[in-house]
Amino acid sequence: MDFSLDDDHIALRDAVQRFCDGEYPSAQRGNPETPAQAHQRWQAMAELGLLGLPFGAECGGSAQGPVEVMLVAQELGRSLGGGAFVSSTVMAGQLLTRLGTAAQQQRWLPSLANGALQAAVALYDEGARYDWQRTRTQARRHAQGWLLNGRKSLVLHGDSAGLLLVVARNAGAEASRDGLTVLAVDANAPGVQVRSFDTLDGRRAAHIEFTDVAVDADRALGTPGTAADAVQAALDAAIAALCAEAAGAVEALLVHTAEHLRTRTQFGAPLAKFQVLQHRVADMAIGLEQLKSMACAAAMALAGDDTTQRRRIVSAAKVFACQQGRQIGLWAIQMHGAMGMTDECRVGHFVKRLMVIGQLFGDSAWHLQQLAHHEPVKPRPNPSSAPSLHAN
Repeated sequence: MDFSLDDDHIALRDAVQRFCDGEYPSAQRGNPETPAQAHQRWQAMAELGLLGLPFGAECGGSAQGPVEVMLVAQELGRSLGGGAFVSSTVMAGQLLTRLGTAAQQQRWLPSLANGALQAAVALYDEGARYDWQRTRTQARRHAQGWLLNGRKSLVLHGDSAGLLLVVARNAGAEASRDGLTVLAVDANAPGVQVRSFDTLDGRRAAHIEFTDVAVDADRALGTPGTAADAVQAALDAAIAALCAEAAGAVEALLVHTAEHLRTRTQFGAPLAKFQVLQHRVADMAIGLEQLKSMACAAAMALAGDDTTQRRRIVSAAKVFACQQGRQIGLWAIQMHGAMGMTDECRVGHFVKRLMVIGQLFGDSAWHLQQLAHHEPVKPRPNPSSAPSLHAN
């Protein structure tokens, strides 16, 4: 694979970096956002064109691909910014693009692109943990369309979303891929109850309950009962973006740690003079480059047509993001000492974000299982064509 960036990629990365340096000052990164700050930054992202990045020009976007999304996510990770970029632009946008009719896309994607609307994907049922196919949320035919009942857990930025894309079951067994439908539900519709909470990294999520929510027929995305492949593709896109975000956060950790070692003195010398710490920083740098490569591989896999290969590479990248994010975060805190976990030190905020990324959409154990499940079967050699160990 060729992981080199062209001039357009570099220009995009530099533009997002300048934006993040302005909107997320170094001394404030990781601090909880006020509603006013969140709104102002979201609108600024829309003006820069980031919220419509993967959408077609007819929907107010710029029709960019997974590599461009990766570059944006990496810079957002470096600044602990982005808000609902992954949940709204990447994941919900993918679902609308893959499943929505032309009319449905025109109805919602332009509003996502210009920042007037945020969307969230209500994916996991209560108690399902990472297995999104274990969906008990029911979508039943109703005179006016659909009647929705069920509970969804950990809906990222579900409290600020105006549109909820709900994965529900209209047929099939609980864990079956068949019979899954995505319904576009207004967050303020009668029967929708949102219970929001703060996550470890200071961001927001929600548990959402649907009780006899009436949904019009034209709000079902795609053919009812056939949404599983599109949901998996949207989930893979979100995971790949999170891996890129993790790479950006790890890069920031490396910069902070190296600066601390250069300026902090012990026994009359900077900490950077101690060889054991030099080796540890070198290990961090190696892990960062490996993580960047895995994030790039995941982004490139999204653009391919091989679904099995895409899922394997995305799961491998997520395993690496989980493991490296945790290990490098622990090293950074260790080299900062106790101050590394204080709110005044930015290092702790990056580590918290990496810990959350490690749990979102499947931890390392879950994705190792997925890798084993999607491991290609190697054909057995034909005995007649196998080389002989005996001399003729």
